[in-house]
Amino acid sequence: MPFNFDSYLGINQQALQLQSYRAQILASNLANADTPNYKARDIDFRAVLSAAGGQGGKLPMLATEPGHIEPQMENGGYDLMYRNPYQPSLDGNTVEGQVEMSAYTDNAMRYLATLRILTGKLNTLRTALKGQ
Repeated sequence: MPFNFDSYLGINQQALQLQSYRAQILASNLANADTPNYKARDIDFRAVLSAAGGQGGKLPMLATEPGHIEPQMENGGYDLMYRNPYQPSLDGNTVEGQVEMSAYTDNAMRYLATLRILTGKLNTLRTALKGQ
């Protein structure tokens, strides 16, 4: 009976990649907290992950013909959105430290949870292969 790692690991693989990318975006926001006219950015994690799950675990290609090479996107193919500030600043910067730190912490906790789920699945597979 053939074994498929993609079906065994499920959507957790894509979730880990998305959470890693989102951590980079949030860290960039925090690094530019004092830059005038910097606009805070983020991705809609749920929408991107549900799109990945609906496509058999893969994000949709933008190629129009089967012979085309898959395009390499700078932002990983995810739509970056601007964050609306609760309290706009006078210099035009939309980064709010407490909001960004909260989002970063939440993302880090979710990343660790996904990593723990994947580790558990791989440990189960290793136990099945070893026999103990």
